[in-house]
Amino acid sequence: MSILDIKKFGEPILRNLAQPIENIDDSVLHLIENMFHTMYQAPGVGLAAPQIGASVRLIVTDHTYSRNEPGEPMALINPVILARSDEKDQMEEACLSIPDVSEMVERSLVIDVSGITPDGKEIKFTAENFHARVLQHEIDHLDGVLFVDRIASSLKRSLVKKRLLKKLKRG
Repeated sequence: MSILDIKKFGEPILRNLAQPIENIDDSVLHLIENMFHTMYQAPGVGLAAPQIGASVRLIVTDHTYSRNEPGEPMALINPVILARSDEKDQMEEACLSIPDVSEMVERSLVIDVSGITPDGKEIKFTAENFHARVLQHEIDHLDGVLFVDRIASSLKRSLVKKRLLKKLKRG
């Protein structure tokens, strides 16, 4: 297993639309394994393929992860949010691709999701609360959307983006 380089804010791949995975082969399974290893080492609770430089529709999550041991690891290929509840909440979010930034983000409390498991099975399920939040965050990455684009306060969103762009220009 390898720890992969996590792309940071400003790298173009983070803003691209990821492409569907057509064939689950050994390279995809190896990528999944390395993504889990990278996510746990970071440490994080989710990682999308574009964050490690692969523009494909693949995410790994573990919404119950604690620093001591994995909880409920999940890999989803070509995930799609089928429905979102109107009921939302705000919670502080952060991202492995945007170190040292965390802000309040509003997300749906319940979502219906479909995707393909690494063994090729199509699944549909409902995720709630933190699990739903993690999935929404990671699926956003597949569409080139970052959590800073969803900061609850428009003023705060603008200030954070300006700060990140300034930091990017300084190198």
